[in-house]
Amino acid sequence: MTSLDATVPPLEELLGSAHVVSLKLFDRFRGLDSREALLLEGPEGWTEFSPFVEYDDAESASWLRAAIDFGWQPTPHALRTSIPVNATVPAVPAEKVSEVLARFPGCRTAKVKVASGDQTLADDVARVAEVRRVLGPEGRIRIDANGLWNVDEAEHAIHALSVFDLEYVEQPCMTVPELAEIRHRTAYLSVPIAADESVRKSGDPLAVARAGAADILVIKAQPLGGIRAALSIIGQTGLPVVVSSALDTSVGLSMGAHLAASVPGLYFDCGLGTASLLADDVTIEPLLPVNGAIPVRRVVPDAALLAQHAASAERRDWWLSRLARTHALVTAE
Repeated sequence: MTSLDATVPPLEELLGSAHVVSLKLFDRFRGLDSREALLLEGPEGWTEFSPFVEYDDAESASWLRAAIDFGWQPTPHALRTSIPVNATVPAVPAEKVSEVLARFPGCRTAKVKVASGDQTLADDVARVAEVRRVLGPEGRIRIDANGLWNVDEAEHAIHALSVFDLEYVEQPCMTVPELAEIRHRTAYLSVPIAADESVRKSGDPLAVARAGAADILVIKAQPLGGIRAALSIIGQTGLPVVVSSALDTSVGLSMGAHLAASVPGLYFDCGLGTASLLADDVTIEPLLPVNGAIPVRRVVPDAALLAQHAASAERRDWWLSRLARTHALVTAE
C-alpha cells in the first residue's frame, strides 16, 4: 500500500524541519485530552505524521508514507475548491450537545460517537435524540461505534437508534465477518453500514468490499498511505466513500481536504471538520467549518504557535525516535 513515486527523503532531511506539538481538546475524544503530532516541511509544503501513540511502527509506516506523499509530491488535480463537512459529537452528556454543535457552524450532518465504555445505550440514545432535536428533521445523523459492539449488542443498539433516522452506522463491530453479519441482520431497518477500522487497520483494505460487509467506506489519508494510495483503494472498491480525519491538526486536515477534492464522486459530507474539536491548533487560520464546509488549501503553521504548543522534551524525543524507526521501515520496502 505505497503512495510514493520517488525516493524517500533521507532521515536527516525530515529531522531538519520536524516540530512535535501537543494540542488540547475541548472534550475527551478516543480517551484523549490532547493530541500529539509531528509536523514536517517538504518541497511541496507542510505535512503531518501523527499515528496514535498506541500504534506500532509497522502500522505507523503508512502514516509516514502519507506524510512524505503530501510534503514531497504534487497533489492530484482538485475537482472542487471546498469540502462539505459533518459536525462530530464526542461521547458527551446530552446537555453538552448544543455546545458542541455550535462549534460547527452551517454543518447539516453530525457524526455522533456511541458505545463508549463508560456509558450505556441509554446515554447514547439521549445523546442522539438531542442531536436530532438540535438539527431538526432535515439534519443528517450518522453514529460511530469504533467497532466496540459485538453483533448482538450492535443489533440491539441499531434497532434502538434507528428511530432517529440514521444516515448510516459506522463500524458497529470490529471484524469483517461481524460487519457482514450485522449488515444482514439489520437489513430490514434500511440503515447502511459503513466501514472504517476494517479498511484503515487491515492488511487487505479491499476485503470488506469483497465480502459485501459494508455499504460505505470511510477513507482516511494518513492511515492508508497518502492521497494516491487512498484514491487507488477507492477506485478498486466501487463503493461510495466518506473522507474523514484521524483527529489531525489543520495541516493533516489539509491532506484530507486534498484527498476529498480528488474523489470523482463525493456523495456524503466528510469528516474533516475536526479542527473544531481542538482547543489549540498550529495555524492562525485553522481549517474550521464555515457555512458547513472547509476550503481546499495548504496550511502553513505559525512559528509562534509551534513554539507555544511544542511538546515536552521527553515527548519530542519519543516522536523523533519513532520517526527514525518508521523511516527505516519505509526505506527498506
